[in-house]
Amino acid sequence: MIYFDKQRKMLMESEYRYSLQDREDPHLYREMFPYTEIPKCTFNQRVNPIDPPEDIWITDTTFRDGQQSRAPYAPDQIVELFKLLAKLGGPNGKIRQSEFFLYSERDKEAIRKCQDLGLPFPEITGWIRAHKRDFELAKGMGLKECGILVSCSDYHIYNKLKKTRRQAMEDYLTIVRDALSIGIRPRCHFEDITRADFYGFVVPFAGELNNISRESGIPIKVRACDTLGYGIPYSGASLPRSIPGIIYGLRNYAGLEPEQLEWHGHNDFYKAVVNSATAWLYGAAGVNCSLLGIGERTGNTPLEAMVIEYAQLRGTLDGMDTTVIRDIADYYEQELGYPIPPKTPFVGADFNMTQAGIHADGILKDEEIYNVFDTATLLKSPPTVAITATSGAAGIAMWASRNLYGGARLTKDDPRVTRLKEWVDAQYAAGRVTTLSSSELLAAAGELGI
Repeated sequence: MIYFDKQRKMLMESEYRYSLQDREDPHLYREMFPYTEIPKCTFNQRVNPIDPPEDIWITDTTFRDGQQSRAPYAPDQIVELFKLLAKLGGPNGKIRQSEFFLYSERDKEAIRKCQDLGLPFPEITGWIRAHKRDFELAKGMGLKECGILVSCSDYHIYNKLKKTRRQAMEDYLTIVRDALSIGIRPRCHFEDITRADFYGFVVPFAGELNNISRESGIPIKVRACDTLGYGIPYSGASLPRSIPGIIYGLRNYAGLEPEQLEWHGHNDFYKAVVNSATAWLYGAAGVNCSLLGIGERTGNTPLEAMVIEYAQLRGTLDGMDTTVIRDIADYYEQELGYPIPPKTPFVGADFNMTQAGIHADGILKDEEIYNVFDTATLLKSPPTVAITATSGAAGIAMWASRNLYGGARLTKDDPRVTRLKEWVDAQYAAGRVTTLSSSELLAAAGELGI
């Protein structure tokens, strides 16, 4: 079929139809995933065009995947975090949805309390096992959308479910129809998509889902789940690891619209953030994240990171309130007792701290020289300094300005700075190797009459 694509302003040809390729034995891509070696990142130089949607957003899995690697949140804790998510996402609902477990009384209580808040965003959705009785549970909770696990790699289909591709697809399609019959909007979680036979299973299955979607008039979503973090953002990388290839194929060969597509990444290879941004750039409207990236193994894509990434890509926050990121970090540490590694970008206590005297000197002259952006205004986190043997007079001047004189700028030649520096130098001359704490420095300043 040839049609005129209004967005691309050109005639497009779409005669490609991919059929399910069933097989007796699983295809495990052993050359790419040898298991006893590091996985291979291969290229075929098939270059897909960047094609970002007009509207992009974030979805949240803090209360689902985020609870699979820590102690469960209490209902009141979920309520507080949910309110912070709503405030962070802003009035335009850039944090569009948040998914919840449905099984325990604790889960149900949390959902009811969040529903009682009456907030327009995030929309509360569920995550359930693929049984009709579970859809009825979701319907009874007043949910309109639920996630369904539909594993799509042969590792899962053959080795875990002990089925063939055809059996798995037929079972999945039955489950989806059951959900629609009850009035639930399905969100199909394509588990382990980065090890799946993309044109032999993923595209044919997604195409069948889209056919059902058109017949029913209910949009069926696909969440592309990079379960083990194998996704590769590089242009020209080959499937099944290529994120450009996955998103392009689901858009152009399975016929999914951007709002039907969502990326769910893991950070096993340190690529969760860039992979999520890549999914946006190549045509997925949604990226699924968790607060602080808390999730299975190395975790999910950090939600706060994608808020910042959104602003970088779109040039605006579209109403998102980034100062809430500090409130969320403080809540985790102070209320939940969750220690955030101090160097974690945007939320760690020391993410914009310098120890080098040369950097402190630059910040004293112009904060912009060594700070990523106005972190005091945007994140309620002004740049800080730690005092060590290498901090020099500039570092001490910066510390004293912030901690003794309310931000008034002291120069590194100020006599008060000189006296405190002499005290600091004496500590390290005597054999100290650790950083000086603020309490020690405050005590010393008092003794020195600074």
